Amino acid sequence: MSVVYLATLLVVIGCMVLIDHRWKLFFFRAPRRAAVVLALGVAFFLLWDVVGIWLGIFYRGEGEIMTGILLGPELPLEELFFLIFLCYQTMIWVNGARLIAARRRERAA
Repeated sequence: MSVVYLATLLVVIGCMVLIDHRWKLFFFRAPRRAAVVLALGVAFFLLWDVVGIWLGIFYRGEGEIMTGILLGPELPLEELFFLIFLCYQTMIWVNGARLIAARRRERAA
C-alpha cells in the first residue's frame, strides 16, 4: 500500500485552500454556498464514474502509488479526492477570473 497519490492530492487541495484564503474566492467568501456547490459537483462526477464503471467504460488500473482502498467496485479512494480537487480548482478558476474581470472593469471606469 502506498499513499503517494493520495498525499499529492491532499497537498494540492491544501494549495487550493491557501489560494482561496488569500483572495477569498470560494469557501472563504461564502462557505455554505461553496459547500453545496462543491458537494453537488463531486456528487455529479461520482455518479458519472459509477455509470461509467457500470457500463464497463471505467475501471481501476493497478498503480503502485495508490492505497488500494476502494469505495466501491473499480472506484478507488483517490478518485473521491481527485474529484474534490477538480471541483474546488474549477471554482477557484471561475471566481478568480470573475475577480480579475471586475477589477479590470473598475480600472477602465
